[in-house]
Amino acid sequence: MSARWLFRFDWGEHPITAGRLVYLLKTKFRDGLRVAYYRDEVRPRILSRPPSDAPLDRSCEIHVLTSADDWLNLIWALRTFQKNAGRNYALCIHDDGTLSDAALRALRTSFPHARIITRAEADARMAETLASFPRCQNLRATNTLSLKVLDFPAFLAAGRMMLLDSDILFFAAPTALLAALGDPHFTKNTLNKDWRDGYTIDLAATRPLLDFDCPPLINSGLGLIHKNSLRLEWIEEFLALPGVLSHPHQIEQTLIALCSARFGFEMLPAEYDVHLGPRHPRAPSRHYAGPMRPLMYGEGVHELVKKGFLA
Repeated sequence: MSARWLFRFDWGEHPITAGRLVYLLKTKFRDGLRVAYYRDEVRPRILSRPPSDAPLDRSCEIHVLTSADDWLNLIWALRTFQKNAGRNYALCIHDDGTLSDAALRALRTSFPHARIITRAEADARMAETLASFPRCQNLRATNTLSLKVLDFPAFLAAGRMMLLDSDILFFAAPTALLAALGDPHFTKNTLNKDWRDGYTIDLAATRPLLDFDCPPLINSGLGLIHKNSLRLEWIEEFLALPGVLSHPHQIEQTLIALCSARFGFEMLPAEYDVHLGPRHPRAPSRHYAGPMRPLMYGEGVHELVKKGFLA
């Protein structure tokens, strides 16, 4: 690690007094330099790995939404899943409209069998698909994350879909998830559990307006979704619930939770839970959501590299 990391490090907004400098050296430098090194120096090395040569499995299709900020993390998420799952599921990558030509080339090189849906292509298709659903149209026009709810099922080429966020890394075979993905008799949606309430609605206040119970803490980052569960008529209905549009980063998770609960749902096992504590050594994956994002590099990428993932 060279001294250049000192100058790329986030010093914060406060004046650098002697006391603050000591604090930074003891804490932020200790943890932050490892994060910076694995994020900026090591993380791009994933681009040199050759594509998976495993046979393509079309029984389930992975759908992911990515951006200019997250596409490199997405490659890590997908590559660590492929390696530890031993599967090469069909893949559909949705561009949120910010991907550069260089990012698109890198994604096509890493996943030559993937379908990459540009924002322009998606906009043209969805304008027709949502013509009879004005609330869905308005949501899609104002909320990028809504593409997970609206575009994913519209472009899904299989009966079942694996949801995968770009801030998830896999360290071992996700056996429970793979069992659900591969079982044609498993007819429910299953997703990981969140670390805190991530809905835009008050479940207690909304309960009298629904014909089903919605479990708390459903996270929309990882799991199995059946195509028939994300129905536009249901989403249009749920978009009329009080408070559902109150938070731009939680609307899609709320809608996926509501659709899953009405369709039929069970939570993934506890080893897939989003949490703030240290990673359990036997957990097959970790979702580095929100405040855990720096750990994706300082903990996750660091551990994978130590185990020879890039070798």
